[in-house]
Amino acid sequence: MPSPNICLTPKLLEKMGKINQGILGGVSGQVGNVIGGTWKGIDYLRIKPSSVANPRTEGQVDQRSKFSTVLRFLQPMTDFLRVGFKLYANKMTQFNAAMSYNLNNAITGAYPSFTIDYANSLVTRGNLTSADGGAASSPSAATVDVTWTDNSGSGSALATDKAMILLYNATRGESVFTTAGPARSVGTESISVPSEYTGEDVEVFLAFISEDGSKVANSSYLGSVTVT
Repeated sequence: MPSPNICLTPKLLEKMGKINQGILGGVSGQVGNVIGGTWKGIDYLRIKPSSVANPRTEGQVDQRSKFSTVLRFLQPMTDFLRVGFKLYANKMTQFNAAMSYNLNNAITGAYPSFTIDYANSLVTRGNLTSADGGAASSPSAATVDVTWTDNSGSGSALATDKAMILLYNATRGESVFTTAGPARSVGTESISVPSEYTGEDVEVFLAFISEDGSKVANSSYLGSVTVT
């Protein structure tokens, strides 16, 4: 069977062995069962995986199911994650950083019925002071209103921090979001959604990013809202 694709996380790269530029320089291509290449500026070597006699052991199936569950959740918000996890993209992509966090913290249930624990998931991650008193509702057609308490001056929160709001529609596998919403001091924002969302639930997340983009807050899950 074909060799499985390998996600080159920093931990995996460490196992594969980093190559320093030496007399032969970087290594690329394949010699025997040793493969060399470069990922995000890092030269690496890895051993080509051998064929797996039983690729569907209980542990493998379990892990693949968890991976697929998180992937379905995060793929519709890839552009949002590029901002939300940019501070954790250390030798990995922002998306992979989000995958890693949510795989370890936001899976609930048992195979084959794994689901996302939205309350424990993060769609942004950082050390900026998070939202306070966040709430969401859908008071008018094809609109979701998000409100929060202005906690400027608490911890690292500033009045000028910009709201980051994400609405995730699990039914359709889609998301609607803004990464440059109103200032923290404003305390409210209305997000328009497609009219086709009427009667469907969206999961609502709120976070903040500093005005200069250097700091991001952990996202807060505001609950599920049925779009009117």
